[in-house]
Amino acid sequence: MAKKRPTKKKKPSEQSVRKPSSRQIAKLDREILSLINARAELTAKRDNLDGDSRVSDDKEAFEHIVSQNKGPLDEVAVRAIFREVLSGSHAVGHPTSAAYLGPEFTYSHLAAIQRFGQSVDLVPVGTIASVFEEVERGHAEFGIVPIENSTDGRVADALDCLARSSVKICGEIPLAIHHCLLGLGVRGDIEQIYSKAQPLSQCRNWLSKHMPDVRLREVASTGEAARKASQEANAAAIASEQSAANHGLKVLARKIEDNPDNVTRFAVIGTQGGARTGKDKTSLVFEIGHKPGALADAMGIFKRHRLNMTWIESFPVSGQRGTYLFFIEFQGHASELRARRAMAALEKKASRLTVLGSYAQAEPIG
Repeated sequence: MAKKRPTKKKKPSEQSVRKPSSRQIAKLDREILSLINARAELTAKRDNLDGDSRVSDDKEAFEHIVSQNKGPLDEVAVRAIFREVLSGSHAVGHPTSAAYLGPEFTYSHLAAIQRFGQSVDLVPVGTIASVFEEVERGHAEFGIVPIENSTDGRVADALDCLARSSVKICGEIPLAIHHCLLGLGVRGDIEQIYSKAQPLSQCRNWLSKHMPDVRLREVASTGEAARKASQEANAAAIASEQSAANHGLKVLARKIEDNPDNVTRFAVIGTQGGARTGKDKTSLVFEIGHKPGALADAMGIFKRHRLNMTWIESFPVSGQRGTYLFFIEFQGHASELRARRAMAALEKKASRLTVLGSYAQAEPIG
């Protein structure tokens, strides 16, 4: 009787890999849909019971879930997915609106999307002052305004409005800003470049090196710049990459900002400050007498109470020559004992003191 030859085992690399079936994927899709709807129901119930501002209530949970990601989805994808889940969940129980400096696909618009997702009613307005007005009049629950850029420093219009307005800062969005050169044709045919003053300034070295003979034209926003470039064959715009898709433009050059760590910090404004999270900042504005040592004495208060200042700006008072307001930001929440004691001491020295709000500290996005 002939012996059976032993069956030759296939190497792992030779074994066929079973293709996931459409049925398996569809089953997972149904489970995901069921879970996110259950999540939305719970979020809506909590929002209605708590009556809170919804700006920071999910921040800690959001960051925790992103940190648990083990792939294959990358962090950017996970953030985008959960941002929209949270946005849609909050919209079920409490439709929210947020005003921003428009038009669409400006960096203010992108910052608003990063913070609130796209289930929120995002309202574009023409000026920073208009963002404040929308919130003050109750036409929008929140507003998004730029307050500081790592290259160009403070945004004067926003600080002026903060000093005069009753609204509070309830969040911050540090957004990494990557400028692109956008156009219809090729770079060699460009005769003029449109953009807002700040992007033109933030790309000045690149422009002088690569486009030295091109005329620079300042407009009200990067969105307006992209619109103009879409209508002129020999023009280009400095704007976000998203603006290219929105206006049918080609990306002629990416990341042309001179500072690779170019970050604009946006403030989220509302009628109330943010809830205490344990990792917060507080902003305030004050005015002190114009005499030797007055500012040094004021700064000494923060040192004595062991509060770390993260930002200080002086701002001239309109119509009062030689008089300045001082904007201060320090680590800690206004409700904490050290902060309360420091502000009480500062109030005794200041002719004016306004707490602009406390909010969770955020890391740069993008």
